[in-house]
Amino acid sequence: MDYDKELSQLLDIVIAEGASDLHVSNDRYPTIRVSGQLVPLVKRKVYTKTDTEGLMKALLTKDEQASFVKNKEIDLSYAYKDRARFRCNGYYEMESVSLAFRLIPRHIKTLEELNLPPILATFAQRQQGFFLVVGPVGQGKTTTLASMVDVINTQRAEHIVTIEDPIEYVFEQKKSIIDQREVGVDTADFATALKSAFRQDIDVLMIGEMRGPETISAAVTASETGHLVLSTLHTNNASQTIDRIIDTFPSGQQDQIKIQLAGSLSGIFSQRLVPRVSGGVIPVFELMINNTATANLIREGRTHEIDSVIQTSFEKGMIDMNRSLVTLVERGEITIETARAYSLNPQLLEKLV
Repeated sequence: MDYDKELSQLLDIVIAEGASDLHVSNDRYPTIRVSGQLVPLVKRKVYTKTDTEGLMKALLTKDEQASFVKNKEIDLSYAYKDRARFRCNGYYEMESVSLAFRLIPRHIKTLEELNLPPILATFAQRQQGFFLVVGPVGQGKTTTLASMVDVINTQRAEHIVTIEDPIEYVFEQKKSIIDQREVGVDTADFATALKSAFRQDIDVLMIGEMRGPETISAAVTASETGHLVLSTLHTNNASQTIDRIIDTFPSGQQDQIKIQLAGSLSGIFSQRLVPRVSGGVIPVFELMINNTATANLIREGRTHEIDSVIQTSFEKGMIDMNRSLVTLVERGEITIETARAYSLNPQLLEKLV
């Protein structure tokens, strides 16, 4: 088999079918994910161990192959024929190679095109602060972050530095200067890149993911010293996000990080992509704005009360996840069954329906 040709044909199918992901594994048909559903490509062959290794070699450079064999996994970005970019992960499963590809569209969609609330633009327009987009893996966090960065890029002249692992969206420089740094390629690690950022005359810092206390501490410090910092975290909602950040630090440092978060945090946006009645997916979301009430709760360690503040602060711009779900049900975008399945508080949802 010509594995270069096979890889190209698979990626062409992903683009043509509007798929979000491609999975390649031993003893299976190649499989794409369309509108959230896995679809085996049964017109193609079931891959053998030799086939998956051949596709891996077609994807990776010699150095990357050596790294993959040594470490048993690899994460990278892949530019395909000026048509699209893919975030790729290679790993071993039962001593065979498996590959997972996530399509990264070349076009960075606007907040409106993504069906996201316009209030997100106001956080992008701030000169400083710490704003987080959170949610499970594969829920569009990076896409939302890219859209917010492009709001800045379109509207004002700033020096924006991104630190990513790997680089996903590639920005077209408009009014801003944008430097995109890939961990393992352009810098040793997140911590090193963050330390360097303070000497690079930056205005906006976009960190692909919060990893460990050193990264979080540097991000909070950057937001306290006149920078706008945007990042992501794999958490379910605002209160859990704050708890996760605080718990990352040793007990002796937790009171200090509470004080810093209370003063520097702008907001936390949590999102999910849920199946749409008309096909595809649509986001539902929660937005916590760090006002006096939430800052006091963070400072005092009363994060369990933040959910109630969000639920009762609609007039202040906050968005409750259940209300977001109910709004989509009322508009006919999703079914009530979908709303129940994705609600983090089904009992409260029933009262709103």
